[in-house]
This record gives sequence, C-alpha cells and structure tokens, in this order.
Amino acid sequence: MNEIAVGVGPLTQQQVLAVARQDAPVRLDDAARKAIAASREVIEALADDPEPHYGVSTGFGALATKHIAPADRVALQRSLIRSHAAGSGPEVEREVVRALMTLRLSTLATGRTGVRLETAETYAAMLNAGITPVVYEFGSLGCSGDLAPLAHCALAATGEGTVRVGTGQAGGDVLPAAEALAAAGITPVVLREKEGLALTNGVDGMLGMLTLATADLALLFTTADLAAAMSVEAQLGTDAVFAADLQALRPHPGQADSAANLRALLAGSGIMASHREPNACTRVQDAYSLRCSPQVHGAGRDTLAHACLVRDRELASAVDNPVITLDGRVESNGNFHGAPVAYVLDFLAICAADLASISERRTDRFLDKARSHGLPPFLAADPGVDSGYMIAQYTQAAIVSELKRLAAPASVDSIPSSAMQEDHVSMGWSAARKLRRAVDGLTRVLAVEILTAARALDLRAPLVPAPATAAARDALRARVAGPGPDRYLAPDIAAAVELVRTGRLVAAAEAACGPLR
Repeated sequence: MNEIAVGVGPLTQQQVLAVARQDAPVRLDDAARKAIAASREVIEALADDPEPHYGVSTGFGALATKHIAPADRVALQRSLIRSHAAGSGPEVEREVVRALMTLRLSTLATGRTGVRLETAETYAAMLNAGITPVVYEFGSLGCSGDLAPLAHCALAATGEGTVRVGTGQAGGDVLPAAEALAAAGITPVVLREKEGLALTNGVDGMLGMLTLATADLALLFTTADLAAAMSVEAQLGTDAVFAADLQALRPHPGQADSAANLRALLAGSGIMASHREPNACTRVQDAYSLRCSPQVHGAGRDTLAHACLVRDRELASAVDNPVITLDGRVESNGNFHGAPVAYVLDFLAICAADLASISERRTDRFLDKARSHGLPPFLAADPGVDSGYMIAQYTQAAIVSELKRLAAPASVDSIPSSAMQEDHVSMGWSAARKLRRAVDGLTRVLAVEILTAARALDLRAPLVPAPATAAARDALRARVAGPGPDRYLAPDIAAAVELVRTGRLVAAAEAACGPLR
C-alpha cells in the first residue's frame, strides 16, 4: 500500500479510505512539518502573556474565565483529556477511529492548531503501528468537536486508556495504551499549552463516517440500479420508460444516470424481447416501483452528490478553537459546529430508507402470484410444501421498517451543555452513527431483492436474460444455488449481502455491459 503524504492541503476521500480500511501508512510532508513548527511558535510566544488566551492560559468551556498559572498548564491539558474521555456504550468500529485520527492529523498538518510537531508525529506513528484507541458509541454532541471520541484518541497518545493493536477490521487484541506504545517504540506525549484543545476540537468523527458512507452509498446506488434492472426484466416489464428523451424531460442528473444504467443493464435481453411484439403484453404501464426506479434512485444520487460537496469542503477545512490564522492571530471561532455535516448525514439516511423501501416493493411483486406474471407463489419449488422466499421478504420488511426509524433526523435535536455555554449543538455524531446502520440495512435489502430477482430470472428459462443481468445472476450462482426445494436460507442471504457489499455483483455486470454510472 502506497504511503499517504499528509500536508497542509486536504486529503482526498480515497486517501482517507486507504488509511481507514486498508491500513495505508501515513507521513507528514515537509510543508506540514514547517507549518506545524511555525504555528507552535505563536503559541509559545503567548505562554507568558499576561492577557488571557483561551486554551493556552485559561480553563475550557464554561470555565474559560479562569486563569491558569504556567506551572499548572501541563496538568490542565492532561485533565482536559482525562475528563473528556468519558465515552460509554458499544465500541466504535476500527475504520471509524482510524478515519477520525487521520482527519485530525490532517488538520494538525495545516499549521492552524498550534500543536508541537512531536504530537502530530505521534498520531502518525500510532496509525502506522496499527494502534487504534478504543472509542465508545456515546459522548459526542457534534459541537465543540466530537469531544469524547477525540479525547479517547488523545488519551491513548498520552499512554493512558486502552487500544486495540493489529491490522484488519477485527482490530486485534485490547491492551493498555502504555504497553502498546512501548511495544511500538512510541514515546507517550506530554501535552503542552493548547494541545488538548487541538486534539479534541473537530468534527473528525462525523466527517470520517460521512467519508466512509459516501463511498459505500456510491456503490449501493449502482447496485440498486442493477437490482431494479433484474426485477424489471424478470417481472416482464418494459425498458421503454427509461429512454433518454423521456428522462430528459425532467433533467435531474442523478435520474439521467440511473436510467442510463438501466438501459445498459437491460440491453440485449431475450426476456424483454419476448414480449415486445404487438399483443404479446396487455399491460399499459408497469407499477411505480418498476417504472419510477430512475426517479427514486436518481433523487438519492443527487442527494449523494450534495453530500460529497459538503464532504470535500470539510476535508479542506482546518477546524479548531481557538485557531491560528495565516497572519498569526489566535482567534476563537465557531467552526467546530457540526451542522453542515449533520444535515447531510440525516439527508442520506432518508435516501437509504427510501431506496430500501422501493427495493422491498419490487421484491414483494415476485412473491404474489397475482402480480408476478406467471411465476409460482413465493417462487417456491412446490408451493405449500415449500415456502420459497416468503420469509426473505419478511426480513426485508423488518429492515425497511428500521430504516424508516433511522431516517428521523438527529440534527433537529439539541441539548444544552457546559453550564449553557454550549447551548446549541448539532448531534451530528448521532446522525453519523445511525447512517452507518442505514447503509448496512440498505445493503441487506438490496441483497434480498437481487437474490429474489435472480431466482425469477432462472424461472423464466428458456428465455435468456440480458448479458449484464445474466452475469450478475451467474456471479450469485457461484455462491448460491438456483431454484429448488427449500433449504436453510440465512446463508444464502449472507452470501448475497457479501457480494453486494464488496461490489462483486456490480463488477460482474460491468464486465458484460461496460462501466456503469
């Protein structure tokens, strides 16, 4: 894996993903090292200033009016991190913590935070050594930064708390941070003026989860088009409604891209050709879940494009409070407020719920003999003796119902904290956590639709599917057997979920029809 150079400029989504998911090594480039050193000089010059400077010679939050003597400032920073490492609940995923640390390192590298070079280098060393601080689900309100999650990372850098050591998403063994740092040859940091704030005042957790989610959803939107194409085909639907000139009458970019994918995926379908002839089909229009797939999928794609714009702006940001400006001032600000990220995290959860909802409706049409156009009830081999995919749709329905609950926005909530100093917060971390669950749920719902549509395509034999949908079906068949008597269904669903999550089904289709949008 190529080394990622962290500099004064923004990291890309691909770079963050490489570190978070593939353990790519990182290093601070020369420009970043110079910028960090220069900003630290500003902080050092303020250390003896009789004027109060937030985070340098004062307390924090509602205690910002209390002056801290020079002899107590190391203790101040240590106390800040210890007290803020107050997370609770389930452990956060390794990829999220690594993304969080990578993004905080990127902000440190801008030279706008005033940390010492050795502090930034410790974060890089921990990432490279596979040392992942244990961070917990609850503890961030998405304002004044993702405080508890970031504090747990800073605590580990000081040699306190617990970490996991190892590569891969399993995370490795849990060890005391001091033991893990010593084994890796990393000296624990003794934090100085301003550094505790610099390590905790950012939206890196929610931004990291947004960065991961936008990558996952980009694949899932294409997978949704594949699933819809397989369903339209196996339902003996028409692709005429996906024509470019019809789609252009409502010129949303995402809708155009989704319709183009459906046309490419259905090109050359023998099943569709079988009912194109006059009098071969008496239906005037397909159901909305088939006919309106580009409109729904496209709206999600356009929302994702907006979320990616917000993501990239945030990746180019230097969030801290106070911040060191380009002309050397140390200024308080409110850039740590997570509203811009929180809103799009919530918006994406709505899209995930709706894509899952239309997918479940397409699936259900296969199982009802009154609407499946000649397929056996529940696609069962011997209906009555066999139940086919009846309960697979129950699983879908349960997930869709959960996704609807997860679509309720977190960002409209706010609970004042810090003695009313922090009286309006974003709840963006909560929005990010529920989006991760929504992405997982959408993955599972699409997997069940593809599993169902693939069986329906097999049952249409001797009619032949399109090359692209057939390729996806065949990739599934390498892991999941075709129609037959009922068998233990959970492993089949799990295999389909893995094929969706890894992108192998989309890759198989693209091998037949070319790149999809």
